[in-house]
Amino acid sequence: MMRLSLLPALLLAAPVHAAEQSPASASGLLQVSLGLAVVLALMAGAAWILKRIGVAGAGGNNVVKVVGGVSVGNRERVIVVEVADQWIVVGVAPGRVNALSTLPRQDISAAPADMPGTTSFAAWLKQTVEKRNGHQ
Repeated sequence: MMRLSLLPALLLAAPVHAAEQSPASASGLLQVSLGLAVVLALMAGAAWILKRIGVAGAGGNNVVKVVGGVSVGNRERVIVVEVADQWIVVGVAPGRVNALSTLPRQDISAAPADMPGTTSFAAWLKQTVEKRNGHQ
């Protein structure tokens, strides 16, 4: 019974005891905060260095390889990825990734842009806009 009566007295005395040590605990808190900041800075620096030297791609055993891509909007892209002997055309938007089409693996140099009869998307779009403006 005596232990229960001491508990409120100890709880009331605890804030006074903590207030007496505030200068020492403030310097301790500052020291811990600075130590944490140094450790976080070291981790961020190590991650940046590993990203710059490309440690993740050094293995050469990547199953998925990005062949190319094009931006079709502010935050939307169409990307061609190679998996085994197949190309997958993927639409990427914020929060979404959709497979659009699959193709057999092709040589990239098989259809150069300067071949006669092939036009770039930009040229096609310009031609289409000019046709539309001419009809209106």
